[in-house]
Amino acid sequence: MLYNAKCHCGAVQAEVEAPEHIDCYRCNCSMCSLTAYLHLIVPKSKFKLLHGQDSIESYSFNTGVAKHTFCKRCGIKVFYTPRSNPDGYSVNVRCLHPQPRSIGIENFDGNNWEESAHKLAGLSKEN
Repeated sequence: MLYNAKCHCGAVQAEVEAPEHIDCYRCNCSMCSLTAYLHLIVPKSKFKLLHGQDSIESYSFNTGVAKHTFCKRCGIKVFYTPRSNPDGYSVNVRCLHPQPRSIGIENFDGNNWEESAHKLAGLSKEN
């Protein structure tokens, strides 16, 4: 299914290919908990920025690997390049239009990122 992902003012818009039922992650790190971000991890091949490259601002902290991008007009973070998947994107499920038919949410302990990412990588290798 194709979703439109956009910020509040519409300056940043992307197209995302994902299933009707979305499994995503809720992270408790300092950034994600403040923004109520729900992570849909997609490869670059499933994401296309349609509009707004000039409206995007970027922010990095800690290791500097993650590139947190947000609309510099309205401040909404539609997508970013995550530390856990630097060759893809994390899209904010809350920015998808239409909203998915159903959403499964798994908690991710971003306050203990190294340990949690290691566990998540081990789980994905087993499946």
